[in-house]
Amino acid sequence: MPEHGDMPEWNPSARAETPTPPQPIEWNSQDVDEVKRKLITANHILHHHGVVDGYGHISVRHPSHPDKYLMSGYLAPALVSSPDDLIEYWINDSSPVSPHAKKGYSERFIHGIMYAMYPKVNCVIHSHAEAVLPYATSGVPLMPVIHMAGFLGNNVPVFDIGDSYSSSCPDEQQDLLVRTAKLGIHLAEKFVKTPRDPSFESHFPPDPDYSVVLMRRHGYTTHGRDIETAVYRAIYTKINATAQTNSMILRGALPPGVKAKFELEFLTDEMCRGCSRMNEGTHDKPWKLWVAEVENSSLYTNRG
Repeated sequence: MPEHGDMPEWNPSARAETPTPPQPIEWNSQDVDEVKRKLITANHILHHHGVVDGYGHISVRHPSHPDKYLMSGYLAPALVSSPDDLIEYWINDSSPVSPHAKKGYSERFIHGIMYAMYPKVNCVIHSHAEAVLPYATSGVPLMPVIHMAGFLGNNVPVFDIGDSYSSSCPDEQQDLLVRTAKLGIHLAEKFVKTPRDPSFESHFPPDPDYSVVLMRRHGYTTHGRDIETAVYRAIYTKINATAQTNSMILRGALPPGVKAKFELEFLTDEMCRGCSRMNEGTHDKPWKLWVAEVENSSLYTNRG
């Protein structure tokens, strides 16, 4: 035992435990009312963090009916406030379950096709976050530059809807919106590494290879096994894009004769894997903060 005032012995091999990613929840065991309430909260969180504004959307697979999904009707995400604002859709064609359903988002095919192709996807988010748009327009690759964005990997795919417009349909409205099942399929295919037969029945993995796909001239889409994972990825895609852009601007602004102390380097594949494992075990921590932020803002109302 060291005397008072002496330096205590220390163990250089000591290390903290690596958080273990939580076991995937049984999605169909959840209470549908609680899922609806969480979906409303997620709309508010995404708006609060600048991932969505008047546009953009989030959906979830229905916990009791895996052939359906839930998302807001035609409403700005910040203003979603009640289960009555949500619409149930059939996954197979993204048509509303109720013939009396209110107006919905035209780009709901982004969501329906993802659920149809990937059984382990239970939440989908589409965003036009301003910080990410330069990477959807410039051709500069979006790369992981911070440890919170290891989920991006080192090859974020880009979907160019222009390649999907058919010359045989000259009257097709080329508004860059994923407003048909065909366009939804072409986008969803970008989430896998190897081109596959686009029929739903063959060769698609239950879980996509990529977490995020950029949409040229448009925005990005991400997903998760649950709402917390998808929201985390949507927010930190935006944060990572800001960090990457600012880093490149700073390097370009160095005065003559001043050199950067190190190169701008991206996370390696091994770093991406390690950071993903670390962060996937801690999604509950920021989620609780984000919930508290929106619950204490007068802008957001949740009557779920």
